[in-house]
Amino acid sequence: MRAIAVTSLLAGALLAVCAPPAAADPDVGAHGEAFQKGNTAGVKLTNSKIGLSGNGLGGKSDGYRMPRPCWYEPNSSADDMRSLQAQQKKQAVEAGLDYDVDLDRFGEKVGDKGQWWGAAYDAGNPDGASCAAGLEPLIWVPEGTAPAGGITLEQLMQIARAALTVPEPKIKLSPDAKSYVNLGTWVWLDGAEAAPRSVTATLPGVMTATVTATPDHLEIDPGTKEDDRAEVFTDCGTTGKPYVKGADKDGKGEPECGVIYRHSSADLPGKVYTLTVTSVWTVAGNGNQGGEAVPFAYDPIQVAATRDVPVGEVQSIVKD
Repeated sequence: MRAIAVTSLLAGALLAVCAPPAAADPDVGAHGEAFQKGNTAGVKLTNSKIGLSGNGLGGKSDGYRMPRPCWYEPNSSADDMRSLQAQQKKQAVEAGLDYDVDLDRFGEKVGDKGQWWGAAYDAGNPDGASCAAGLEPLIWVPEGTAPAGGITLEQLMQIARAALTVPEPKIKLSPDAKSYVNLGTWVWLDGAEAAPRSVTATLPGVMTATVTATPDHLEIDPGTKEDDRAEVFTDCGTTGKPYVKGADKDGKGEPECGVIYRHSSADLPGKVYTLTVTSVWTVAGNGNQGGEAVPFAYDPIQVAATRDVPVGEVQSIVKD
């Protein structure tokens, strides 16, 4: 769901004071990015150690976004942070760069029980950078406590939910190129998977959250404004019903999943009906922090696709 990516930090300030994210644990999965090209929805974690994994990465997003796309998360121990800052200062001086950081601030915490927490945010969210701009780049947090704005299990779940995608619907029809009045048009999804898809977000050593989408049903909109122009058949299961020879067992010409158009499309713009098929997935989450499982509920994911369907009339000649 992918290559590791580290986004530039706010105004360059965090580059000077924050420890870089640790390398992704191979058991955790992709680190820092889960974003679909060509779609503005997704997550792109900046200055975060949260890892993403699962078969729900890389499909079609429904555009879900975190309500608050920034947070503090555990970053480094006092010793590690002091060493990092000293190393970065040395490198900056050798390169002839200014390094305006108070090393005493980090040195005075060495030996104290606690940890530095750093600001992180979702750059895939248009409000992510502005949200993080209101946070201190680093704050010291005593052992056994969490700061205001520290990441919660619910937020970790929201990250997994924002990264969750499902297969994009690809409509198949029979007949395919053109239908006719009173002829059953069968509808199904090409190459659709009926298996659940999930994404797990992991903050190593702290907590994990998994969100799972399970295919539930299809919804068909025949693209008609008047009810008498089409009849919809909804025995579709999760991915529709492809036409096979002998499928119309009762001889009525009715598809199990599909539509029968009762009027021609000749009087419509483009001379077609625009048929819409929506794939509906139920969504549930489950988090774990300190060995305690916590369930979460989300609204269903709905992703849609359209096909233009020209519908003609069968012409017949009646002879006396």
